[in-house]
Amino acid sequence: MLNRLRAWRERRILSRRPIGESDWQAALAACAPARRLTASDQARLRTLATLFLHEKSVEPVRGFNLSRTDCVVLATHACIPVLNLGLSWYRDWHALVVYPDLFIPKRSETDHAGVVHPRHEVLAGEAWSQGPVILSWQEVQSAGQPPGHNVAIHEMAHKLDMLNGEANGYPPLHAGMRTTDWSRVLTGAWGRLQGQRQIGGPLPLDDYALTSPGEFFAVASETFFEQPEHLYRHLPALYRQLALFYRQRPLADV
Repeated sequence: MLNRLRAWRERRILSRRPIGESDWQAALAACAPARRLTASDQARLRTLATLFLHEKSVEPVRGFNLSRTDCVVLATHACIPVLNLGLSWYRDWHALVVYPDLFIPKRSETDHAGVVHPRHEVLAGEAWSQGPVILSWQEVQSAGQPPGHNVAIHEMAHKLDMLNGEANGYPPLHAGMRTTDWSRVLTGAWGRLQGQRQIGGPLPLDDYALTSPGEFFAVASETFFEQPEHLYRHLPALYRQLALFYRQRPLADV
């Protein structure tokens, strides 16, 4: 009964607020991972993006405005990671806050002496546990530049990571995925990249990945969707673990 009610509700949403063809073509033009999908997967992504825009509130700030096309572009990027997982993986949060460009949140830190120091960290995106996702529209528009970059996918990966606690690089794994394999592969890739950075060698991931295990997972997820062949070539074991997690057909099977 609940499944039938959910299906009826979704059909109603899709009929009342469909994504128009011109908006969808603009989204495909802006999102390389979506362009690489088969026609049937693009249709599923279009449905998912429609439901995403119904469930989530897109909230521009600083007097900034987003068009319907802009919102469709945002939703398309955001739904790429959950194409084969479902929107239930984006549960417990409801807002997508969008700044026109990079932003500096008002934060402070207290040192051991009790002195409060303001922080002035410039951000392109941020994901809050049990709270909104915050994005820079300028950075969303820069998806793929530099290669592998996608701030929306990055922050959505953090949201997935947070489903079982803090963003620590260990999202809830599916039945059949072994925690020991996940830990071994990600730890091994982390160590290899740390070694390459120490000797000044080129890295297959943006070096921001080495900030923390959570950032490693998020940056690797960006690269997995934006540059799958690149990740598969340089870090095949990491690629295969991400393919299992995101329920994507691995390149070797295509």
